Amino acid sequence: MAKLYYYYSAMNAGKSTTLLQSAYNYQERGMNTLLLTAALDDRYRQGRITSRIGIAAEAELFDASTELYQLIKDNHQQASIGCVLVDEAQFLTKQQVYQLSEVVDRLGIPVLAFGIRTDFQGELFPGSQALLAWSDKLIELKTICHCGSKATMVIRVDGAGQTIKEGTQIEIGGNDRYISVCRKHFKDAMKD
Repeated sequence: MAKLYYYYSAMNAGKSTTLLQSAYNYQERGMNTLLLTAALDDRYRQGRITSRIGIAAEAELFDASTELYQLIKDNHQQASIGCVLVDEAQFLTKQQVYQLSEVVDRLGIPVLAFGIRTDFQGELFPGSQALLAWSDKLIELKTICHCGSKATMVIRVDGAGQTIKEGTQIEIGGNDRYISVCRKHFKDAMKD
């Protein structure tokens, strides 16, 4: 039975690596996969899921206007899809998460979504909020804070390494802009 899975974490926990390994496992068994990634994530190259450890794969792009159910259904009719894997799932809309649940429920295709749970102010991303509510299975991927505790939050920093406390929810960046920390160090960083 197909399910909607949400793999979530702070940054640098290996989400893209896990996604790419899962895709490889399906492909190794002769099954087609459909990889999707957010069009606004241009850290490496648009249309490519890239892990920090150096593995990568091509992916179809989605943005807030993409009708995912129809996109997946069309791809499935061309070449039977064994699994859909979504990177940067925090950027999905609530409606797109519903569409992914329809892919699972109507087309019988498992969907594995990978994303960050909260933003740099400790607020849920819309896609993450919907996935936490609608997914059949929630899987936390873990990384560590500089103190050795489990990192569950991220802080945004400027070029000098100073914490940024205000700004737009979405600002694309990697280790140069975001640091994964435990809740205690998140609260310490956000103090005035």
